[in-house]
Amino acid sequence: MWNQIYDPLHSPVLSTIAAAVPVVTLLVLIASGRVQAHIAAVIAVIVTNLITIFVFTMPANMSIRASILGIVTGFFPIGWIVLNVIFLYQVTVSTGRFELLKRAVGGVTEDRRLQLLLIAFSFGAFFEGASGFGTPVAITGAVLIGLGFSPLAASGLSLIANTAPVAYGALGTPIQGLASVTGLDPYILGAMVGRQLPFFSLIVPFWVVWAFAGWKGMKDVWPAILVTGVSFAIPQFVISNFINPWIVDIGASLISMGALILFLRVWQPRQLWLSPALRGHDESAATMAAARPLDKTPLTQSELFSALLPWIIVCVVMLIWGNGAFKTWANSIFVWNYPVPELHQMINKVPPVAAKPTPEAAVFGFTYLSFTGTGMLIAAIISGFLMGVGPGRLLTEYGRTIRLCAISLITISAMLAIGTLTRLSGVDATLGLAFAATGVLYPFFGTLLGWLGVALTGSDTASNVLFGNLQRITSEQLGLSPVLMAAANSSGGVMGKMIDAQSIVVASTATNWYGHEGTILRFVFWHSIVLACLVGVLVTLQAYVWPFTAMVLK
Repeated sequence: MWNQIYDPLHSPVLSTIAAAVPVVTLLVLIASGRVQAHIAAVIAVIVTNLITIFVFTMPANMSIRASILGIVTGFFPIGWIVLNVIFLYQVTVSTGRFELLKRAVGGVTEDRRLQLLLIAFSFGAFFEGASGFGTPVAITGAVLIGLGFSPLAASGLSLIANTAPVAYGALGTPIQGLASVTGLDPYILGAMVGRQLPFFSLIVPFWVVWAFAGWKGMKDVWPAILVTGVSFAIPQFVISNFINPWIVDIGASLISMGALILFLRVWQPRQLWLSPALRGHDESAATMAAARPLDKTPLTQSELFSALLPWIIVCVVMLIWGNGAFKTWANSIFVWNYPVPELHQMINKVPPVAAKPTPEAAVFGFTYLSFTGTGMLIAAIISGFLMGVGPGRLLTEYGRTIRLCAISLITISAMLAIGTLTRLSGVDATLGLAFAATGVLYPFFGTLLGWLGVALTGSDTASNVLFGNLQRITSEQLGLSPVLMAAANSSGGVMGKMIDAQSIVVASTATNWYGHEGTILRFVFWHSIVLACLVGVLVTLQAYVWPFTAMVLK
């Protein structure tokens, strides 16, 4: 057995600096724009291994095995989702169905700002609720680029929009993960998150349009933005507090999409915003081919159904694949669990991160049927057959998709290697303890701890599992509500989703803008920090000024 060491240099400051080296290395290399993302990721994996072995004293064989586990986990399930989402998109493009979808969306509104609200925010929230784990960014990024948005606008704005729904993603998986490590009731945790994120469900639609079109561009469509935000935020609060945390995103997104579409039947902006590029400097606009004028011929009922059919199939399949009963059944039959030798339950998480020495699991669960990516592949195949695409053509398209996504899949796997290694070595716990030492400011910095966890791991669920118990222990020591701070970990974490490296790679892949991950990161970075700080301010107010909002529900 090896026990994690959280202060290997016998100085909290020096140990924290050492723990930050891997993620800083990765972000700096990507943001520089001089190193391709897959090379930056490989370099960061090597640096992380050096830090864990020579500073945190993790045995070398454990460090290497943890890295390999992360590489495999990066492909299954994250890379598997991306590959099959892009496959579905390629099939719809090759059959002409995507052109029909563009006309269908254009029939609702030609205004780019309103298309962002409908696709990036509301439509993306549905896929976050149904499947999560990179699916919404992959789908909305691909749809927006197909609608003619610039690559930076399509990728960056999809990332910003995919924030407020994340805590309830994949049918409430982050909430369930948080409950599992804290021992707190998932219904109470879900309700508390539902007292935090609705504020940002109102803010984020305004934020996305402002980031795209500037203040004046946002102001001119504020009624539609308000309808979108309110029709999402109110159901998000009501469902999470009075029903359950599992169907929050699905219910809120459907209501939001319906409300916006109905509103646009009676209201349209005085002046349409047709520019596909960001209002400020958008270097990606120069890479775009000249856009063809959108065919404004109204779609027949048959054409509309044909355009929506692949996405209807995806919605149905994702709802099945996200269902807990289906996952339980599938995982009881179609599964291969591989406990990694000399790693599984050979590492102890110790106090103060855990209440007592707790062995860390290191199992690669090859639940091949229940993977979200498998559901996406099945949806793509069904859609292909219904669109008249034969098996041979589907195989050809799939081979082309693999070639298209190969480098991105390597990058994603390397990112997960870093996340897995920092978790098993205790490197990320060292960073967490630094946040936990902030005393009276802990509600603010504890929220940023969730942000850091998602930025490191790429998953709100993983961040909750990683830091959830630490939040509970620290808040109890400081006399704060453990429910409030555990929920803050998840709510703060959603704002880190837009800067985690794997999400950025997913966005660049979906928009066919390979090699520009640094540009995407630089665009979304400050949005992420400012929004995370706003969540921290809200949680601080809940802790000290509005304590009634943090009362435990019965």
